[in-house]
Amino acid sequence: MLQFYRDDLARLAGADRLRRLVPRAGADFTSNDYLGLGDSARLRAAVAAALDRGVGIGSGGSRLLRGNDPEHEALEAEAAAYFGSEAALFLANGYAANVAALATLPQPGDLVIHDTLIHASAHDGMRLGRAPRVAAAHNDVAAFEAAIRDWRRGGGTGTPWIVVESLYGMDGDRAPLADLVALADRHQAMLMIDEAHATGVFGDGGRGLAAALHGRENVVTLHTCGKALGAEGGLLCVPRLLRDHLVNRARGFIFSTAPSPLIAVAVREALRILADEPERQARLWARIGVAEAALGRATGSQILPVLVGADGAAVALAARCQAAGYDVRAIRPPTVPAGTARLRISITCHVDDAAIHGLAELLR
Repeated sequence: MLQFYRDDLARLAGADRLRRLVPRAGADFTSNDYLGLGDSARLRAAVAAALDRGVGIGSGGSRLLRGNDPEHEALEAEAAAYFGSEAALFLANGYAANVAALATLPQPGDLVIHDTLIHASAHDGMRLGRAPRVAAAHNDVAAFEAAIRDWRRGGGTGTPWIVVESLYGMDGDRAPLADLVALADRHQAMLMIDEAHATGVFGDGGRGLAAALHGRENVVTLHTCGKALGAEGGLLCVPRLLRDHLVNRARGFIFSTAPSPLIAVAVREALRILADEPERQARLWARIGVAEAALGRATGSQILPVLVGADGAAVALAARCQAAGYDVRAIRPPTVPAGTARLRISITCHVDDAAIHGLAELLR
């Protein structure tokens, strides 16, 4: 009865792709807690104060039933104001937000054109959606435009949806957002931007790489709260009309228990920390500069991949780093394309210059 699963795990092990859960250990070069807010005293204090004033741990149900806590609505109002959007909708995590948006917003007569390196959660949302989808070569604006033109020539009459990340989490490179929004304007298209790895790190007050585009009718952004914001959840920043549509049509929102009100409190406090403590962002960028110089590679972001190639070699190299006290993980297919297994070195405020230089020396 269970033989298939034994065989499947054996196949993964034979291909150096078997994954296991391991505890945290060593200097943090792998998390997405870029600003070090995950253990922030201010987040802890905000949650403790919320408990003291009677905010519940659990929501008790979906938002459309009794799970709609005042803390959810307060966060959404504050997030919309902070990011400059007309409205915001809070979901349990970035994965749930991507799935809900892409399964719900593009309609049967539309077309979704997505970057080949878009998050797995976006792929899962598109699979659940009703619009056909095509992939465009990574960061290739001409490929996106060609896909729209081919679709129009074939009789497509709906709305094109261009789906990208602003900063790609495995390569550390940025999307050409100015060119993509111009493309969206030319073709009456919607542009959906996943800011997961840019929120908190880029832009004034950590508002992300798409900050200048907020408030546009044809732009949807997703701000993940479990990375630089140090908490969890996903904020979809959208025109109010689309928020209302998601509330009424997004199954992942309607039929899911609402996130803990305490998490909404934590995210709200994280946004305030972004505004109040710009030195965190500055400290992170100083460490990025040290890391780029020490490692001899630069992406212009906090994500510095070390391409290895073979899956087994990447696993072995990561193991050597971990044994030396540096928490670096191997990234293998299907997370990255075959033949591009790598170490994903993530620079966070959890490490100091000495740790960065130590890791660089070990890798040399």
